[in-house]
Amino acid sequence: MPTDHTVHTSRKLNGPLADFIESFWLLANPTDKPHDIIVLPDGRVDIIFSLSSTGSFQAWLMGVTSIADQVVFQAESVIFAVSLKLSAVEYVFEEGIAGLVNTARELPNGFWDIRSEDLADFDKFCGKLTDTLTPFFSTTQPDSRKQKLFNLLYASNGAVSVQDLADRSGWSSRQINRYFNQYFGISLKAYTTILRFQASFTQIKEGKFFPEQNYADQPHFIREIRRFAGVSPKELNRNENDRFIQFSLLSRK
Repeated sequence: MPTDHTVHTSRKLNGPLADFIESFWLLANPTDKPHDIIVLPDGRVDIIFSLSSTGSFQAWLMGVTSIADQVVFQAESVIFAVSLKLSAVEYVFEEGIAGLVNTARELPNGFWDIRSEDLADFDKFCGKLTDTLTPFFSTTQPDSRKQKLFNLLYASNGAVSVQDLADRSGWSSRQINRYFNQYFGISLKAYTTILRFQASFTQIKEGKFFPEQNYADQPHFIREIRRFAGVSPKELNRNENDRFIQFSLLSRK
């Protein structure tokens, strides 16, 4: 739906791919003025395809973020993207993304055979990427310990201790942290706090400013929201000028 500044929508997946892909989404600025947006930590890995008003087409891989990032969204530009869960990373990028915490790297031209013309139709973009991504996950048997670990992580929204995750996945906490640091550049504990923050988006958008995600108390909740977003829960809820992009997308999911 259009706003004064942006057009935004997202699409969740169902079926087996939902274990690996969080969503497809688009963001467009159809106006003749740039728009400041803030990207919040959400525990996902984004592959972004962007097209500017001058016809410049680029693809980027964005790693896990732990801080809010202010970005200038240029006038008359569009972004189509796929957000991956961490469980997808070692299948799609065998070397991992440990060096991309709070940063991104440009991908080569023709990555996944996505071209500028594919950013004209969101439905076709989603279909093309679904066809591209399916073989990554259908030809390899997932490690049962990792699969269980990620299922527990996402089902709990990060509200679970590292030791509990280790005990229930059958994998030692040392091995899990080695894996997280090697592939994602972040500890498991740090990642659980990001997931818990992301899980608070819905309640904050609904105007609920009290902890629902296993925070110790109200001050802890407010402190953690400020830590990751740079603002209070009430300011997130207001989302003035559609600047917190995940909140803009949230109502479209």
